[in-house]
Amino acid sequence: MSDTIQLTVNGMTCKHCVAAVEKALAAVDGVDEVIRVTLEPGSATVKGNAPTEALIAAVKEAGYKASL
Repeated sequence: MSDTIQLTVNGMTCKHCVAAVEKALAAVDGVDEVIRVTLEPGSATVKGNAPTEALIAAVKEAGYKASL
């Protein structure tokens, strides 16, 4: 069973930032789907069984900050 996880993402300023976060999240093991990444208000929603810590780490590695 997949969970839906909502993250707050800080530091995105343009559509390229959104694409970078989408790509980083999609690469995390356990992510079935990146449902949505939005510039305003700065959020990401993913579906899957990936650990939250791994999602936050992927966003950080892409150059942004994330939290639950």
